[in-house]
Amino acid sequence: MLLAVLFAGDGGFLLIDEPTNHLDLQARENVKEYLAAKSGYILVSHDRDLLDACTDHILVLNRKTIMVQNGNFSCWQEEQEHRDSFAKAENEKHRKQIRKLRQAAKRASDWADKNERTKIGFDPIKEHDRCISSRSFIGAKTKKMQSRVKNTEKRIEREIGEQEGLLQDIEEVAALKMSPLIHHKNTLVSVRGCTLRYEGAEPITEEFDMEVAQGERIALHGANGCGKSTLMRQILCSAGIEVPEDMPLMSGACETASGLIVSYVPQDTSHLRGSVPELCEERGIDRTMFCTVLRYLDLSREQFDKDISEWSAGQKKKALLAASLMTPAHIYIWDEPLNFIDIFSRMQIETLIGAYHPTMLFAEHDARFRENIATRTVCM
Repeated sequence: MLLAVLFAGDGGFLLIDEPTNHLDLQARENVKEYLAAKSGYILVSHDRDLLDACTDHILVLNRKTIMVQNGNFSCWQEEQEHRDSFAKAENEKHRKQIRKLRQAAKRASDWADKNERTKIGFDPIKEHDRCISSRSFIGAKTKKMQSRVKNTEKRIEREIGEQEGLLQDIEEVAALKMSPLIHHKNTLVSVRGCTLRYEGAEPITEEFDMEVAQGERIALHGANGCGKSTLMRQILCSAGIEVPEDMPLMSGACETASGLIVSYVPQDTSHLRGSVPELCEERGIDRTMFCTVLRYLDLSREQFDKDISEWSAGQKKKALLAASLMTPAHIYIWDEPLNFIDIFSRMQIETLIGAYHPTMLFAEHDARFRENIATRTVCM
């Protein structure tokens, strides 16, 4: 509705902030097609397909700088990988040079200290060529060596400064962890002849059959309102998990394996409020580890002192994802987990799932994420 109001207005549109969040595939295609035919706007989006289809310049807010580059997101990503690779190679050369300089500085410092200790006291038999007047000569020699040490240390500081300058805009993505559990049964969820409807309304779904086997990552695919979220909540109810939303009437069977542990990320984040310690206590998760995972997802420490209701939509979503990742589970049910999540975190989560192979049932309209993660797609 908001996009319809924006696109139908007489005054045109210049600023479009994440227009595809929550939109199904067909709506995203419509927005892509519409914007590709327009010009003269700034689009903020984490949808890689949308950015490739609708942009001819990328304005990037780096950690320390701002840059504008001709081309779409894929062009920028390719160039950025080259820049990062060059910066890291240069950084490695700097590190080697710094190691050599530190070794040289230590040797010179050791020599200076050893030389200084010879100023006082000597054996006249073994060192018959020395006399008391040698002290001034040894002192001058030591002073020269200490000066060389100081110059080397200054050079090291310059090298470190150059190194930090090279790496200030590199996006370092930390590796996340999760703890998927193994269930004694192979089939974790079984849905047979399931029809969902709200009282007095048309059915949300026709008769629907689906099974989720251990190790599968099933993507539920379909238009907005086709019943993906409702089906997920029905599975949660079957697993004995209380769902705050009103549930529809169901016919057919929805069964889950006994003792099934589910980790759930809902689509809605508006219910999140209170402090980080309160959220951790409510979820039964370790506060220190929770904050660590959020830091890995690039959430700043300043946010931890704020009420969660003041966080942005993306930060709230990261809190739900962090809590889910910290929960050992047989199956992870995620309902549009990437809404408002930045591109780097999306890639980070893709890498994590590819490494741990959890059993998942998820709905996500980001086509690239779905293609990279899903072992099977179920169309509703």
